[in-house]
Amino acid sequence: MSEHDQDKLIYDWNEVDRPAERPRVTLDDETLRDGLQSPSVHDPEIGDKIEILHLMDALGIDTADIGLPGAGPRAVADVTRLAEEIRDSKLSINANCAGRTVIADLKPIAEITQKTGVPILACAFLGSSEIRRVTENWDLERMVKHTVEAIDFAVKEGLEVMYVTEDTARAHPETINTLYRAAIEHGAKRLCVCDTVGHSTPHGVFQLIKHMKKLVAEVGATDVKLDWHGHNDRGLGLVNALAAIEAGVDQVHGTALGVGERCGNTSMDQLLVNMKLMGFMDEDRDLSKLPEYVAKVSEACHVPVPINYPVMGKDAFETATGVHAAAVIKALRRGDTWLANRVYSGVPADEFGLEQKITIGPMSGRSNVTYWLEKREIEVSDELVDRIFNAAKQSKRIFTEEEIHALIGQPAEA
Repeated sequence: MSEHDQDKLIYDWNEVDRPAERPRVTLDDETLRDGLQSPSVHDPEIGDKIEILHLMDALGIDTADIGLPGAGPRAVADVTRLAEEIRDSKLSINANCAGRTVIADLKPIAEITQKTGVPILACAFLGSSEIRRVTENWDLERMVKHTVEAIDFAVKEGLEVMYVTEDTARAHPETINTLYRAAIEHGAKRLCVCDTVGHSTPHGVFQLIKHMKKLVAEVGATDVKLDWHGHNDRGLGLVNALAAIEAGVDQVHGTALGVGERCGNTSMDQLLVNMKLMGFMDEDRDLSKLPEYVAKVSEACHVPVPINYPVMGKDAFETATGVHAAAVIKALRRGDTWLANRVYSGVPADEFGLEQKITIGPMSGRSNVTYWLEKREIEVSDELVDRIFNAAKQSKRIFTEEEIHALIGQPAEA
């Protein structure tokens, strides 16, 4: 099917009145640091972390937070090993590490950089909202002092610095202006604004980024980059990240499966899917390793993938419903995988290393049964189709592979 014909088949309201030129941003993967702050995840073994790092690299993710070495000896050991892996395997992905705006947190980042020869961006963070200031009994003068001392130390040690304000999304503009101006004046090359508690709406994201871009312009820091780091407490993590991209940030952060504190972070896998579908990355960007990336993080962190999780969930591309399955089957019989992957799906499975699956259950038609048998090269007969079809109509759920093979009278293949 030609591209012209494909365009005729789907009228895309998402594209109406949208600019022809799409924004391009880089991506920072926080799975191995912020993601591990979830109360439910297991901190993976270093071998698993290395495998996850390689999968990030294969997906073209630009940079990864490889840990918080100020947390203790194990964190230092893991961060060092991951930096060595980037060096020795000649990975394209860049490294960064988080740390509070205290020298004790930034010193091990400098030491690991010097030991491994791998440049590590120091992400120095400090709470910025009034509610946090009241809780901690901080005054703005003290906050500026911590900011300046930390950045001065990092720059002196040869580190590039990202200055991060926690809870930026609830901070007063005057506080934001004072802290970020100080950070820029003392050498921070990236500024990260955070929706630490998942407070923002897309409108709020646009307003905050607009404010930040104006601030950077007023300071004249043309070489300073702007990052967005969002959480998902209101279920808006993904849409806020997309809003930040359209608002003009240079980089957005996320984690595999959205793992992280409380309700987690922006989902990196869902972000990659939507960026590709929205034209925020090159059409030929290879995301076929995305299922492996999600599966590996799920296994290593002991985080199950919900069955209805977008794109990577078990049910995402599986149907047993007669009408839906029949349409997919008709397209597949024509050898038209483009059509099969879109007729009942808003996400083309094949672009992300997946495929449509036809199953059998109480809402299935005979075409489901016939296709299922043909797919497994099992001889089709009216008697066999009727037997499976009639049994399915008596069931209260979709059959497993083993149950269908039992009805056929042969064992399922291993």
